Amino acid sequence: MSLPDREKTELSRLLRRIALAGLVGSLALVSACQVRPLYSSAPLSTGSTANAELASIAVKPVRTRYAQQVRNNLIFGFGRGAGEPASALYSLDLGVTEAVESSALVQVGTDQDEPTAGSVTLTAGYTLTDAKTGAVIAVGRRAITSSFDRPRQEFASYRAQIDAENRAARELAEALQLSIAQDLARHGTAAS
Repeated sequence: MSLPDREKTELSRLLRRIALAGLVGSLALVSACQVRPLYSSAPLSTGSTANAELASIAVKPVRTRYAQQVRNNLIFGFGRGAGEPASALYSLDLGVTEAVESSALVQVGTDQDEPTAGSVTLTAGYTLTDAKTGAVIAVGRRAITSSFDRPRQEFASYRAQIDAENRAARELAEALQLSIAQDLARHGTAAS
């Protein structure tokens, strides 16, 4: 069965109008989007850039070796190698926990169930506050896992675990730096 010509033309007009309305709606939606590089030189808030704001973050001291590795990598990343800021605008409270697990129990030639692979998971929770007012700007949590082989020699196994902790700390610091930069960008947008 076919529709009469008049109904076909009305249907095609209706479809064109719907398509045109969809196009106009999607253009309006796309025009509202704002895309810019995270580390651009465009100001986040009143006259400061992302790199300048990251460089003005003071990271509070931590207690464990792996947390100190994360802290050191954060300070290096925030300041681009310049160290801690003399007058910080923001304060970062960092808490890092570690979980070491045996990943595989594969032994060839022995009956012992000694682990041959392991993984280190570092999890960091952070609170970013304004140094002047003490107001909390952002709270977040990130985790990174790094795998390692466990040889039969005790020192080699310990050293492999330390190397995995260092890798995880470096990657965790990079993830935290990106997350904090995004938090500062949102805070700068909200403050404007």
